[in-house]
Amino acid sequence: MNIRLETASDIAGIRHVTHEAFNHRAAEVKLVELLRERCELTLSLVAEVDGEIVGHVAYSPMTIEGAPAAFKALGLGPLSVLPAYQRQGIGSALMRESLQQCTVLGYDAVFLLGHIEYYPRFGFQPASSFGISSDYDAGDHFMALPLRAGALASVQGKAHYTRAFVDCDG
Repeated sequence: MNIRLETASDIAGIRHVTHEAFNHRAAEVKLVELLRERCELTLSLVAEVDGEIVGHVAYSPMTIEGAPAAFKALGLGPLSVLPAYQRQGIGSALMRESLQQCTVLGYDAVFLLGHIEYYPRFGFQPASSFGISSDYDAGDHFMALPLRAGALASVQGKAHYTRAFVDCDG
């Protein structure tokens, strides 16, 4: 398996992986495309097996009301793996590599809406435990991961994804 940055020639493969991973729902495919079109796809990695794209992870900017101006946060999503390749460690490898890259790029925290059984293994905790909420009524499914010690110590308030997250449903 090879994990690398997305290139222009990967767009059709990413669309296919996302479409299949999310059971043919259009919203996640549209989300990735809107983020790309609006230059809000901050980090986009693909996983390849034998030259075929089998996984993808996307990150986009987030804001937290009242956060210091220097605070830099990303929203993770979607994370997609072709169904035939799920439960083989590809999603985990994409998570580890992408979180490492987010740290190297100088981001303070990552937020996501996701499965409470899956993401805690990477260190994610309910964002509410840090005093952070979101625009979605997601309870503990809205999670946060500080990328450095104390990164969320002085940040509390409502987190906002980019407009693409709203527009992808419309």
